[in-house]
Amino acid sequence: MENIKEELQRRIEKLPEHKIPEVLQFVNFLLYSQEQLFSPPFEKKETLKESDPLADFIAAVECGSLAQNIDS
Repeated sequence: MENIKEELQRRIEKLPEHKIPEVLQFVNFLLYSQEQLFSPPFEKKETLKESDPLADFIAAVECGSLAQNIDS
């Protein structure tokens, strides 16, 4: 693994300075994707309940199709 990190560092050092932010942005994207992939789904639901007072009410009422007879 260390060889890969060293190779990555050598290649980054060969890049023009204006390309370095793109590399950082890509690494941040990979880290974010990994974090989302491995975070338990129940944590996200708890966050929704904390931030949205209507989260408990969602799907509490059956109302049928709202688009039924929309053109009538």
